[in-house]
Amino acid sequence: MSGPAAQAPSPFRQPRAVYAVGFACVISFMGIGLVDPILPALASRLKASPAQVELLFTSYLVVTAVAMLITGWVSSRIGAKRTLVAGLALIVVFAALAGASSGIAGIVGFRAGWGLGNALFIATSLAVIVGSASGGFAGAIVLYETALGIGIASGPLLGGLLGNVSWRGPFFGVSVLMLIALVATVAWVPTSPKPAQKSSLREPILALRDRNLARTSVTGLLYNWGFFTVLGYAPFLMGLTPLRLGAVFCAWGILVAIFAVFCAPLLKRRFGTARTLYASLVLVAVALAVIGIWPGNRTAVIITVIASGALIGLNNTLVTTAVMSISRVPRGTASATYGFVRFIGGGLAPYAAGRLVEQFNVHVPFLIGAGTVLAGAVLLSTVRPALDAADAAEVLADGAAGADGQPGPVPVPGPARAGEAGQAGQSATVTSVPLTVTTAAGVDGSRHSV
Repeated sequence: MSGPAAQAPSPFRQPRAVYAVGFACVISFMGIGLVDPILPALASRLKASPAQVELLFTSYLVVTAVAMLITGWVSSRIGAKRTLVAGLALIVVFAALAGASSGIAGIVGFRAGWGLGNALFIATSLAVIVGSASGGFAGAIVLYETALGIGIASGPLLGGLLGNVSWRGPFFGVSVLMLIALVATVAWVPTSPKPAQKSSLREPILALRDRNLARTSVTGLLYNWGFFTVLGYAPFLMGLTPLRLGAVFCAWGILVAIFAVFCAPLLKRRFGTARTLYASLVLVAVALAVIGIWPGNRTAVIITVIASGALIGLNNTLVTTAVMSISRVPRGTASATYGFVRFIGGGLAPYAAGRLVEQFNVHVPFLIGAGTVLAGAVLLSTVRPALDAADAAEVLADGAAGADGQPGPVPVPGPARAGEAGQAGQSATVTSVPLTVTTAAGVDGSRHSV
């Protein structure tokens, strides 16, 4: 072996279909942080309480979570490309309707429709990227997290720029950008055949019988509770204009992207998935505690929010990789199940924060968020053997790479137990050939080499 890591193909040299879906992913993830800079302005202009405004997050993310349960059922019947197109079209329509709305109730309702489109798109986009990308599963995850990072970083900036003109601007802006992504997807993403086996609506729920998947998914829920407490309520503590709020969360998002794409793989190789996540989750809890103890110190809040982006980036990549690596169900099903569970936490947390502030004080939601994140770290420790086994299997796969830099056989943890494979000192492998993923709910197509 002569430096396979250095000779590995770049994950950023991809077919046009991957870039089309990746661009749409960027715009989709913009929707998460897009409304952050305009939350105080919305509350003021529409005479709504912070808790009511937080429903923009709740309706969007809770509907996204629940809709994750049906994405596989839909995709296995109409195909991956049609599912992508349907999701993008829904986002285009409902984002525009939200911008044209005249009251907070209408915006909240249209954000729910936006969330339905987002679920259809997100769950299927990961499967399409995995199926179309060169560089294997790891390269696909890097691309996906890159899109997530760019979207989260640019969303608040775009929201701040357009929100400085009008609170309606960010909604119309996303609608236009998603229309461009829709056209690119129709033109460049090839139509995939419908899978021979149709997915069941019960699959993502039944997948929670898998101990590894259930526990890592709940870890994601607890972590996302803390994450979206910061994302949803911290803007009310800063007292900034939409443009300056956009700049703060843009800096936060840049750190999310850098640490998700570059630092997470380095720390994972150096310390392992479990130890890196333990440290990152504990530090997220510390950041929440700092905001909870000193919510009136604007400088401390701004610095802590920006710095937390580094930790969010690490967690986004490593928790997603952990779920996909140690679950013993098809990866599409694992993705849908994980998305359902974690987005429930992300959707409920902002509204709960607003209500807790109304009932108690501004300290409470952030201190509760710190506690939930610490609980997530404790829960993660119960799957430590499986995480260590998956890391060991990845090292073996890297070691099997040929001198020409092409990846060797790649370990597949499921359906075999990842822990058992690690104890036996070996892992199931398949030959490295192109992967076709035709649905995001567990029907991985007839050719499968992850």
